[in-house]
Formats: sequence, structure tokens, C-alpha cells
Amino acid sequence: MIVNVANPIYDSVFKFLMEDNRIARTLLSLLLRKNVLEVEMRPHEYSNINRNDISMFRIDFGAKVRESDGTVRLVLVELQKTWVETETLRFRQYLGAHYSNPENMMKDDAHEGMVGEERSGAYAIPMVTIYLLGHKVGDIEEPVVYVNHDVVDYYNHPVTKGIPDPFVNSLVHDSVIVQIPRLRGQVSNRLDLLLSFFDQTQKDGQDRHMLSIDEDKYKGEPEMEHILHRLLVAASNHEMRMKMNVEDEYFKAIEDRDTALMNRDKKIKEKEEELSRMDEQLSQKDEQLSQKDEQLSQKDEQLSQKDEIISQQQSVIQRVAQTLRESGKTMDEIALIMNLPVEDIERIFTQ
Repeated sequence: MIVNVANPIYDSVFKFLMEDNRIARTLLSLLLRKNVLEVEMRPHEYSNINRNDISMFRIDFGAKVRESDGTVRLVLVELQKTWVETETLRFRQYLGAHYSNPENMMKDDAHEGMVGEERSGAYAIPMVTIYLLGHKVGDIEEPVVYVNHDVVDYYNHPVTKGIPDPFVNSLVHDSVIVQIPRLRGQVSNRLDLLLSFFDQTQKDGQDRHMLSIDEDKYKGEPEMEHILHRLLVAASNHEMRMKMNVEDEYFKAIEDRDTALMNRDKKIKEKEEELSRMDEQLSQKDEQLSQKDEQLSQKDEQLSQKDEIISQQQSVIQRVAQTLRESGKTMDEIALIMNLPVEDIERIFTQ
């Protein structure tokens, strides 16, 4: 049977879910692929960070997990959920805050649950980060990916003796990344079944606050039935609906702001492109003018050269005419010898 449940993509609904210790243990156990024995929210357990910039809902847990070899250890789990695209730098800043927090260090008297641990000194609690993302990560198609660290030697051979080691675990952490838009209703394991509660392809056509879910696929799974019941309670809670409306209003304002910024940036880009085209046109005109100036300069030089040649020719003509005159030749004889009109010869001697 199809039932309408509250959409856990909303921070208010997700917080309501994770405040249930049983649901928190179920979600962390399936995401971490470990048996989570105990889970406790850390101080300042949930917060909406930098609301003016980005929606980043964060919950910090201290979890006791049983490893495959039977040992039990304390793990710090930082769960971050966002449904808008985020900046990697912000994730790193939150991690940096965890690494520098003295409360996240284990001392000799704080090793409860750390079976076989006899080391002295203080080490950071091993940490795992879980990212529930409302957007896709590049071209990665898998809805859930695990980023784990390996310990190897120079030749890339696995190092097993002495591992896990508190010092090594203090310096690195594993991550789980969930791409909510990649959830497409395919269920092949219990984690897929749990994440189906976040599948946004099931959104109610009339009310985005609701998901239309087939409750029959969760029958025989007590933990999943418990989550379904919790979401049904949230759906019928008037205060919860009001909180979802507030989130919608907030993100509508963010969307309007981002749209305005995008339009502004688009106009600025268009203006910059227009100015660039104008600069290019001016540059071409300057180049054309420069070429014309160069051509005029060449013509002036050619004219100057011609004037100089004419001047030289006139000087030669004058010297020849003067020589002939001094030799006693008449104007007519000089004109005949030089093949010039008599008027030109007379002009030479009258200048």
C-alpha cells in the first residue's frame, strides 16, 4: 500500500529521525558496514551552519563499533547533509575543527571499549565522515562510494602487523559519500532499502514535503518499519510541516538571490564581452590607422626622394648650360644641344 511520509531531505525531518537512537544506530551501521553497538550525539550535536551562504546540516556522533575481529572501538562520526552544491573548503574547515578539538582525544583513562589497547599518551579518536549530498559529484554514477585509507610500504604491499594503530588512525579518516540524486529505486541490499527513504523520485506530485512510498517493501524488516513509522509521525506533525515550510521559504529566498546573482553575473559577462569586442575593434582601427600612417610616411619619403632627384637634375642642367654659354654658344645653340625649349634655357640664366 502506498503511504505518504515526511521527506527526510528536509533538515527538520532528518533531525527528527536521527534523534531516535535506534534509527541512528541502524543508519550508521548500514552506512559504516559495521555493527554499531552504541551511539551518542556529541555536544552541539546538530546545527545549521552558515545559513546565509550554504545549507549544511551536521550531526556529530560518538559510536562504539564492533570490528570483524571482535574488538570494540570508539569512532567519531561526522554526518553532514546538504541539498545544495557545496564548497569543499567548508567540509575541510569542519574537519579541521574536529582535529583540533581536545575533546576528540583519547587518554589512558578514556579507553573504555578499546579492547587490547595498552598504549600510553593521547591520540585522536578515529573519525569517519559521512556526506549525504543533495547534488551529484562529477561523473561518479554509484549512489554510495567509500573512500578508505590503506597502509602500504614503499613497494605498495599492504602492512598488516600493528594495524590498526592509534597514531595512524589519528592522522587519517575514511569517508562515505551518498549522492541522493543517484538513488533511483534499485534495492539490492539493506543499505539500498534504507536509502530508499531519501529517494526524491518518490516525491508527491502535489506536496514536495511528502514522499509516496510503498510500505509493503519494508515488511519483515523491523528497523525499516520503525523508520517508516517515524516518518509517518513526522508527516502528521503540524509543527514539523511548519518547519518544512520555513525551509522552503528560506531556500526560495536563496534561490531568488542566486538567480539574481546569476542574472547580474550574466549581464556583467555580456558587458565585459561587449567591451572586449569594442576594444578589439578599436585595436583593429588603431592598427589600420598605423598602417595608413606608415603608407603616408613611405609616400612622403618617395616624394622627398623624387624632389631630390629633380633638384639634382636641375643642378646638372644648369651646370651644362653655364658651361656651353661660357664656351660662346648662343641660346638657340644651347637649346638645340640640350634638346630643351629656348624658353627653358633663358629661364635658367634669369633665375
